[in-house]
Amino acid sequence: MSQFPKGFLWGGATAANQLEGAYNEDGKGLSVQDIMPKGVMGKVSDGPVEENLKLKGIDFYHRYEEDIKLFAEMGFKVYRMSIAWTRIFPTGEETEPNEAGLAFYDKVFDTCKKYGIMPLVTLSHYEPPLNLSEKYGAWLDRRMIDFFAKYAEVVMNRYKNKVTHWITFNEINVTVFSPLLGGGILTPKEELTMSQKYQAAHHQLVASGLVTKLARKINPAFKIGCMVASQPRYAMTCNPDDILYAMEQQQETTFFVHVHATGKYPYYTKRLFNEENIEIEITQEDREHLSHTVDYITFSYYNSRTMAKDPSPYQTAAGNIYRGLKNPYVQYSDWNYPIDPQGLRYMLNFYYERYQLPLFVAENGMGSYDTPIKNEDGSLTINDDYRIDFFNDHILQIEKAIEDGVDVFGYTAWGCIDLVSAASAQIDKRYGMIYVDRQPDGSGTLKRTRKKSFFWYKELIESNGASLKR
Repeated sequence: MSQFPKGFLWGGATAANQLEGAYNEDGKGLSVQDIMPKGVMGKVSDGPVEENLKLKGIDFYHRYEEDIKLFAEMGFKVYRMSIAWTRIFPTGEETEPNEAGLAFYDKVFDTCKKYGIMPLVTLSHYEPPLNLSEKYGAWLDRRMIDFFAKYAEVVMNRYKNKVTHWITFNEINVTVFSPLLGGGILTPKEELTMSQKYQAAHHQLVASGLVTKLARKINPAFKIGCMVASQPRYAMTCNPDDILYAMEQQQETTFFVHVHATGKYPYYTKRLFNEENIEIEITQEDREHLSHTVDYITFSYYNSRTMAKDPSPYQTAAGNIYRGLKNPYVQYSDWNYPIDPQGLRYMLNFYYERYQLPLFVAENGMGSYDTPIKNEDGSLTINDDYRIDFFNDHILQIEKAIEDGVDVFGYTAWGCIDLVSAASAQIDKRYGMIYVDRQPDGSGTLKRTRKKSFFWYKELIESNGASLKR
């Protein structure tokens, strides 16, 4: 019997830079993503280059109606998506927004409404304007706070009757570990000090608090959330050195949730900053902005991370951005990522125990190679049982967390439709329940095909979780 509450928000998640394409249409300016042809796995380019698959994405910009209709067919209650900042302010410095960009999202939200799907909108998902990165160093510069606030205020005013749930920054903690991806900072990360990385993250946290404050003035009914990349940090052994090391590593992520949920930096900031020789500027106005706390916490969960104070005796495993040690107790994906459904239950309990705020799983999925089978009539069949197993086992752990007493109000599967991956900008690392005919060399018809997982997820939503294999 399903333990999911009535009204649980089932759906899928995407990011504008990974699926929209149309990078230079209707007045859109360049974002940092337009010069990252290999994601964070390669060098930035001097300008847009053809090998950058994100320039075209999966052409959602022209096919949004078809795609949202497919989401509705699956039964989505919620669609977590992002707005491309440079569609609204092409350089980030304009005094007036780009009407064509605003009109596009009007059409997207209206289409969602037509099918009874609630949009959950991320304001900044890894794509600040390239101009702001080149001119100011992106989030290294305090002026970014006002640039972002202006953009957010415009879109929240525009869509105040179409969108109720917002997320300020996607995976805000990534700025410290991958300054280019998380903060749009073009300076190579090895040339940045820890003080610079945390100062950039601080500017984002302040901007998040300021936008939360503005949102409540624009529409008191708005619900504002934060979002972090989350992994439980497991100690490799019961050696106290490993236990304490894993605890300290976990605190680096919890740090960002704590500020959003309480309005203050956590108690261990002093130790963390002392150990890393971090000094950042925090003004009284910053503290006031930080005091505007979120209504709910969202996070991504792909895998757990196993750690040791001395990692040298152990093998290394992969991960989206974070790497850990090989955990002998879990399975591994095509990309050598740990597959650990129980880690999701752990994280749900971890956050709820500390902050007692409603939780939303904003990203969860597994990148895999798919092998389409061509049928006699030319259509394709994609039997992705591995993806079904992944989703089934993770969603089962959400159900267990709800049984634990955790307040979880929604789940959006990452990459509900195939898109270009964030870390490596690959298309063959597929996450979707809808196959898109686009190949690593950029070729393909872009035709959409329902995978086996599409029908599985449809049944799951219809039954509100009762169809899970237990």
